Amino acid sequence: MNFTRWSARLPGTQRRAAARAEHTVAPDRRGEGSVPAARAEPLTDTSPVPAVDELGVRDVLDRVPSLVALVHGPDHRIAYVNDAYTAAFGNRPLGAPARTALPELDEIGLLPLLDQVLRSGRPRTVKSRKAPGGRSYTFTCTPVTTGADGQSGGSGENDGGSGAADGVLVFATDVTDHAEAAERLRASERRQRETAVTLQRSLLPQELEEPDDLRIAATYHPGGTEAAVGGDWYDVITLGGGRTALVIGDVMGRGVRAAAVMGQLRTAVRAYARLDLPPHEVLQLLDGLATEIDANQIATCTYAVHDPNEGRLVYASAGHLPILVRDEHGTVRRAGEPIGPPLGTGGWMHSSGAVPLGPGSTAVLYTDGLVERRDADLDEGIAALERALAGATGTPQVVCDRLVRSAGVTPEHDDDVAVLVLQHPARRGPQSELFRNAALDLLGGVEAAPRARAFASGVLTSWRFPTELHDLGVLAASELVANSLQHGTPPMRLRLRRTDRRLIIEVTDGDDHLPRRRRAEPGDESGRGIAIVATIATNWGSRRTPGGGKAVWCEFALPKPAPAR
Repeated sequence: MNFTRWSARLPGTQRRAAARAEHTVAPDRRGEGSVPAARAEPLTDTSPVPAVDELGVRDVLDRVPSLVALVHGPDHRIAYVNDAYTAAFGNRPLGAPARTALPELDEIGLLPLLDQVLRSGRPRTVKSRKAPGGRSYTFTCTPVTTGADGQSGGSGENDGGSGAADGVLVFATDVTDHAEAAERLRASERRQRETAVTLQRSLLPQELEEPDDLRIAATYHPGGTEAAVGGDWYDVITLGGGRTALVIGDVMGRGVRAAAVMGQLRTAVRAYARLDLPPHEVLQLLDGLATEIDANQIATCTYAVHDPNEGRLVYASAGHLPILVRDEHGTVRRAGEPIGPPLGTGGWMHSSGAVPLGPGSTAVLYTDGLVERRDADLDEGIAALERALAGATGTPQVVCDRLVRSAGVTPEHDDDVAVLVLQHPARRGPQSELFRNAALDLLGGVEAAPRARAFASGVLTSWRFPTELHDLGVLAASELVANSLQHGTPPMRLRLRRTDRRLIIEVTDGDDHLPRRRRAEPGDESGRGIAIVATIATNWGSRRTPGGGKAVWCEFALPKPAPAR
């Protein structure tokens, strides 16, 4: 292959630039297209600049630090390689086909690209390919055409060439330093993301608490590999007395900072939940705390409380997405108002709402990553989730997995996803015998205490509790009723509830002053009732009830049945 034939001329655009260079005028002829010399430093070299066509192309290519190779024909026979190419990969025999003589191009998958360049007549570039030896190169493959005069033409369109492309000029630039820097940056981003994911997962519940009356499952999916994790979180908190708090939230932003703020908010929610406050009061406290943590950081959150005696879910929302509830007949509804602004905005009085959650119902709490898409309205995503929930049956974990799949969440999903599914199972048959309720309205007067003791004794006997537990339950009921009669106001009520794990005794009255445990002095005539209850019971507590009044409760763990032999 005659190199002069293939490389004597540069591509058409460069030939036109060279032609323009031939008309360069002397620098002292101002106003005739020349560039005036700088006054501070006058030009001293007035020798004419040589035209591009006068340059020795082979001399130029031989001295180029980039790798240059010229191949010809459908089998890409070698016409030329420069010194830099030879230094990188060794001598290459001229006239040999590229598949055997240029194995480095074959190894990095460049030969099909050469075929494309010949067919299309258009240049192609592949970025940062690692070649044998460990160096990385960016390859540009430019078609070379043969004109009618037998000379090589360029690849540009409308450059005057009359022949089809039958050769390819391969130009490779060493980008190893750039590639290594990019890989270091990617590795740093991976480490940062792994740190954030590890931090976030460590701040999420390692095991969900298991309420007596609910079955619960949750899942968390961090954003894809190209996105830093966010601040999504969920939690389940048993409040005592059979009640359960459920939380889901999303801290705006991404990375370690969002995960750290999420951890502080989750810890605060657990602390506030122990106060057994209404949901809107918990959010009110969180709102102030979020401002103190970071005035520029906001978060959405839903806090809900389930009470099996009420058959509903009482909730408050700070800018979060609506809870979805499917009843036992498969009908799905959204929890409506009230929804306040996100946490951290301040100046808003939150309020609580309620949605029915009777036996056989399923509720779903979720973050926006499950339903929000760049190309669709958010309400469409929620509607799609409603349809998926209507047809999702099975255990909470099965429902959770089905909802995630129906939303198209994959490991490459670009946003974090947290989902919390809870079911209030409809218990029938022998299972229903383990969940019983009994209540007695107390009218006051001296006869209320003996009536309460007799009622408690009869109920606990019918539930076939062991004698020791029976006696402790009657004593606790008697002390709670006596405390309510002395310090509370009507209406008063005694409620007994059993689950498969515990006995719960609760007394409500119309006074909202919460009792506290204190040490009674020897001469005191009162103050021992709560101390006695706290001593004999597994747990006890009190809370204010909606509309005024309070509830004081205690619970006893039931003995585990002996294993079958």
